[in-house]
Amino acid sequence: MLPRHLFYRLRASGIIGDEARVVRRYRHTRLEAELAEPETPKLMVDVVIPSEEGVVLIRRGSEPFEGQWALPGGFVEVGETVEQAAVRETAEETGLNVELARLVGVYSEPDRDPRGHNVSVAFLARVLSGELSAASDAAEVAVLDPGSVELAFDHRRIVDEALGIEAVDR
Repeated sequence: MLPRHLFYRLRASGIIGDEARVVRRYRHTRLEAELAEPETPKLMVDVVIPSEEGVVLIRRGSEPFEGQWALPGGFVEVGETVEQAAVRETAEETGLNVELARLVGVYSEPDRDPRGHNVSVAFLARVLSGELSAASDAAEVAVLDPGSVELAFDHRRIVDEALGIEAVDR
């Protein structure tokens, strides 16, 4: 029911005249608000692929962090599992077919991505086949010592946790 004080204020302003009509509109608006989809974070994946020379990294070809090094990864598509997304994103950005070895962690800090609240599920993976080849939104792909470059997002933390490195300062 429409709160009485609200009804009288609306009626006095000349906006309404029929209490029954106002109550129906108020109930309809409340129902719409209750049925509206809640705002939730977007789901992403990141993949750590270690080798003897370092870790497979991509140089981002678009904002945010355009030109910086990052882990292969991206958004999970509707109807796709996080595991499928990790394998797909890795192939799209690096040209490598991978097998996921284990879950590294879930990274959900609201400010980890300047585009908004995006939650990342990170995996450790090993290469099955393929040749390094930048594609999709990756401008370049290389195997680098992750300690020798600045990494985008919270990827330093993800790499450190995946490889069991104790971070001195995050």
